[in-house]
Amino acid sequence: MKFYFLNCTFSEHSNQKVIMCHFEYNPLHLNAFKKEFPGAKWSQSKKCWYVADTSLYRKRLGLEKNEIGSQYETKIQGTNSHAFTLFRNTLHQRAYSPLTIKTYLGEFAQLLMELKGHDVNQLSTERLNAYFLYCIKKLKLSENQIHSRINAVKGYFKLVLNKPEIIDVVPRPRKGESLPKVLSKEEIKKIFDVTPNLKHKLMLKLAYGMGLRVSEVVNIKIADIDSNRMQVRIEQAKGKKDRAVNLPKSILPELRLYYTEYKPIKYLFEGQFEDKYSIRSVQAVFKRAMIRANINKVIGIHGLRHSYATHLLEIGTDMVFIQKLLGHKNIKTTEIYAKIGRQTLGKVQSPLDDL
Repeated sequence: MKFYFLNCTFSEHSNQKVIMCHFEYNPLHLNAFKKEFPGAKWSQSKKCWYVADTSLYRKRLGLEKNEIGSQYETKIQGTNSHAFTLFRNTLHQRAYSPLTIKTYLGEFAQLLMELKGHDVNQLSTERLNAYFLYCIKKLKLSENQIHSRINAVKGYFKLVLNKPEIIDVVPRPRKGESLPKVLSKEEIKKIFDVTPNLKHKLMLKLAYGMGLRVSEVVNIKIADIDSNRMQVRIEQAKGKKDRAVNLPKSILPELRLYYTEYKPIKYLFEGQFEDKYSIRSVQAVFKRAMIRANINKVIGIHGLRHSYATHLLEIGTDMVFIQKLLGHKNIKTTEIYAKIGRQTLGKVQSPLDDL
């Protein structure tokens, strides 16, 4: 049904992207709207109805879904506009993840906007060197940002122009080696204890108990959980890889209680509109728990995954098993936890203690 009487705007409500639906009060229109969108809610502050900003609801409302990177299109001049579109289409064709496409297009757009009318296809290695030097000296971008921008520009020259040699010789800043930030078992237990909401506590417990990325937590479907084999299928995670992780036995009673109380339909953790819970909301849950637990470490929810790996290593779990559980492609990525694990460093005694 086409709701021609609606005026829709995009907004946020409770850390979730929503579509605000404005129309003059009419009982017939309202009944038709509520029938088509049973999950719609009334916003007292905005004085309108709103639904989740999902592709399904956009389609029902006759709204076009914005292309990734569309916010940059009006700021890019001349032939570079075509280059931007071509790069986006190529990334889609090569099945890059939406997050990678968003990152690449955002970084590539910064170069195109700086070029103004100068054709990106005519850039030499010298010009590119000058641009990245400008990013370092004038824009004061971090080492990680520079690497991200070089990767994006390299993607264009390699995938679209088939000229990787133009940028392959561009020098990159040396990457500093940072250690993952972890929490102690006592701190993690404290975080769980100060989180009274069953759904929120379960999110945090699964993030730690299975070593999941926050994106993997929100993507768990009911069908992914196999309580007979005590495993959870993590589908199309980073690198588009599936993997199986062990479901902690201790969490099964809470999981069953949660299912009975919340009755999720598709995703294990659903928001207000039967769509999956947002990553931002889970991050906010962790941040509030850290404050309540009075833990002052500067660490994000990804620290639960780091803590899982570190604690497994400390109880003697083989590094290869940890690699498989985390879904790391290279064992070297997993080996970094050996640098902070107490089972190795903890055995070294300071000479100060012998004085």
